[in-house]
Amino acid sequence: MTRHGLHRITRFRSGPRRKAIAIGVVGGSVVAGLVATMMPLLANDDLSIRAVADTTATTVSQDGDNSAKTTLATCATRCDGNPRGGRQAVVEFEVTTVPAAAVNVRATLRMHAWQKFAATVTAHASPLSAREARPTLGAAGDVLDSVGSVSKGFNEWDVSKLVTGNGVWTVSLVQSGLESRVYWASVENRSPDLRPSLVISYDLGPRPSASPTTRPVPPPTPSASPTTASPKPSPTVEPSRTATPSASTTLPTGKCGSVSNKLVPSCGAWWGMYSPAGSSGGWDHGKAVTDVEAQVGRKFDIVHRYHDFSNTGSNGAFPDVYEQQQMREGRLMFFAWESRNFSTGTTLKWSDVYSGRQDETIDAVAGRIRAAGVPVFMGFDHEPEDEPNKGSDADFVRAWRYVHERFARAGASNAVWVWTMMGWSGHYSRYAGLYPGDQYVDWVAYDPYNFHVCNGSTVWKSPSTTVGGFYRWLDDNGIGAGKPRMLAEFGTNFDAADPGAKQRWFQEFPAALKAHPKIKAAIYFNSAGMTSRTSTCDMTMNHNAAAVAGFAKAGQDPYLRQPTGGSR
Repeated sequence: MTRHGLHRITRFRSGPRRKAIAIGVVGGSVVAGLVATMMPLLANDDLSIRAVADTTATTVSQDGDNSAKTTLATCATRCDGNPRGGRQAVVEFEVTTVPAAAVNVRATLRMHAWQKFAATVTAHASPLSAREARPTLGAAGDVLDSVGSVSKGFNEWDVSKLVTGNGVWTVSLVQSGLESRVYWASVENRSPDLRPSLVISYDLGPRPSASPTTRPVPPPTPSASPTTASPKPSPTVEPSRTATPSASTTLPTGKCGSVSNKLVPSCGAWWGMYSPAGSSGGWDHGKAVTDVEAQVGRKFDIVHRYHDFSNTGSNGAFPDVYEQQQMREGRLMFFAWESRNFSTGTTLKWSDVYSGRQDETIDAVAGRIRAAGVPVFMGFDHEPEDEPNKGSDADFVRAWRYVHERFARAGASNAVWVWTMMGWSGHYSRYAGLYPGDQYVDWVAYDPYNFHVCNGSTVWKSPSTTVGGFYRWLDDNGIGAGKPRMLAEFGTNFDAADPGAKQRWFQEFPAALKAHPKIKAAIYFNSAGMTSRTSTCDMTMNHNAAAVAGFAKAGQDPYLRQPTGGSR
């Protein structure tokens, strides 16, 4: 999953992340496959901003150039026996990426300490300069937030009173209750993940200048009659319904119920599910989906599955019998194809793919996709930015194009190509280099999550905030312009302090999609494998009755009930 942002915050904590993809094998090979697909947890998509300067304010004469040290220090006025030994950590941030339409801006300061201390540390709006070598201690500014004790690892302060949007913001940390120094990682620390950061989330208010073409097309009413012919399994698309999208095509605006040959619904969005099978259920990938459908009272438009390059069994010889049945019953399939072997734990390099060494497997899969006879979503190595051992970004692009071209030569023109990124702001500088090109991509997808405390944060992100960051970045940078967008994975934790939060989050989700109308499909990642299930962390949609009720309510919204492909 991606994990994404509060971006890769779990990289700071080195916690395990998911990709415990359901695997159709048994015994030790299952374990190997799960281990092979685990990745570091991350989240998506608040703004995670690094400090631009910091220093330790002090009057201690022997302190040197504090603006160039790998640590910051705080200490009470009486510190280590010195009655004038007080120190404050001063940190400066430059915020430039909050959109003008942002409302309800929330900001969290995160600072790393190496040990636990029984010290109270208070964040203040600071009048000091973080760029001076040794600014002199003075009266601190307004109180923002306090922690009653210092934890080993990351500590957080709510600084929303100070950080209200774009600008230069300086915070001082003032210590009391312990007359000994506490050290914090600085911007010079050799580990980028430990450096001070500011995590910003927000909601979007109305955009007065928005043009009518950016608004969602009104969804069909539940009683509206489909404008297409009688429903067919796995929507059969007629070329006459919509023009074939070109590299620069815009999203369709036809009557509700029509679908482009690239599986783009003319209004509303597809509603999908990844639901893993397991050994306790006999690796029945069909029942894994229908059981959830029974819980929420509807059929899913899209079923998402992960497959490998083994070209055998349910892992690699796809579509398998479960997927063939699901297509016959009118569901769309999304095959996320990973260049690895789940059973053995082997990971391929992208050079193994474009060198021709995997041609037999590629051609066999292309032949089965062609034989499916209906359009299917096809992805290659989702979240490649999290695969450093597979090669460079350029290697990924070369491998993607190679696979795409072999499919084309095999006549598998029914493959609809979905380029899936984490969408984490920490990788914004890489996405242009990871994009294979408009002629090789049909949909642009990303994987946003509201991890909340599952990744060590305390930030609860609304649905709109969760999906909005990378969406806006795509708009601003023109990657995949005119392409439909997909949430190839999305999910949310619950809030132990607010039992109704997860149910409300689901109920609010359709409105978030309508506010981001280029998103034409959303697929829930219904697995606990991405995180550890605890008393405060459970990312599954159906971990309790209230969550199921909220998700079921979302799935009944007319915006997510496409009048195509059978009864949904």
